[in-house]
Amino acid sequence: MSYFSIVIPLYNKAAFIENTLQSVFAQTFQDFELIIVDDGSTDGSLDKIAALKNNNIQLFSKENGGVSSARNFGITKALSPYITFLDADDYWYPDFLSTMYEAIQLYKKESVFAAAFEIEAAKKVFPAAYSIALDQPFLLLNYFKASQRESIIWTSCAVFEKSVFEKVGVFDETIKSGEDTDLWIRIGLQYPVVFCTKILARYVFDANSLSRNLSYNSQKINFSKFLIAEKTNPELHFFLDTIRFSWAIKSILNKENANFELFYKAINKDNLTFKKKILLKMPRFVLFQLIELQKILVRLGLTNSVFK
Repeated sequence: MSYFSIVIPLYNKAAFIENTLQSVFAQTFQDFELIIVDDGSTDGSLDKIAALKNNNIQLFSKENGGVSSARNFGITKALSPYITFLDADDYWYPDFLSTMYEAIQLYKKESVFAAAFEIEAAKKVFPAAYSIALDQPFLLLNYFKASQRESIIWTSCAVFEKSVFEKVGVFDETIKSGEDTDLWIRIGLQYPVVFCTKILARYVFDANSLSRNLSYNSQKINFSKFLIAEKTNPELHFFLDTIRFSWAIKSILNKENANFELFYKAINKDNLTFKKKILLKMPRFVLFQLIELQKILVRLGLTNSVFK
């Protein structure tokens, strides 16, 4: 049995999948099984995989059901005690698995492991901006307290003991935007996170992702499932208020007044910065202009959000 199961969900990533897979093959720690779940690709992604002629790839194909469906399918096929995900357009540095293995050996009682990543924009590569001091090689953290700016768990740069999914469940396939955050919340309620402060992966930024996600405002995180927990967990309440803020902004952009009022009323305004309070008062056309500004700033490597 391999030590790690690597699950790669694949949907129309022909331009990226080869580089992603090469980053897996280049790992200094080689005790892994590689599971690719094709989610109905139509762009030649499968031809790219076939051209590699690598017998270590386990390739499964299914009808298109979304990234959560593909990841969950991969979890069912994983045989290793530790599972890690890698999106088909991201990639790891060669010491990702070896560093995760080191973390597991140092923190034998823990089950969730993650690492810092960097963002590749059009003109610059820059590190993700965390709200924690990165002053030690490894940190044992409360997920909500440590994720007030950037989540310390990113899907393509984390490792989970397989038992984690048995305890908290898997990705919610009914959610189309924020499905990963929904799972991190459930994990954060049960487990601390061992965080490696060294950058071990790279995310290729898509400047259009925020605009596309606006269409998913009706398929969002169900806050009611965390209602009881956040009453006694101030760190969770603060974290959820940052998400409510995001959905309130999207509601303004989508002209969904009822949703805006729902999110806005649930927010503890003391958890909002002055900047966020101002943004919630801005008219729709100004917010759209800020989104365009965000795209420009990210391409220049000057920020990764104007809404944080």
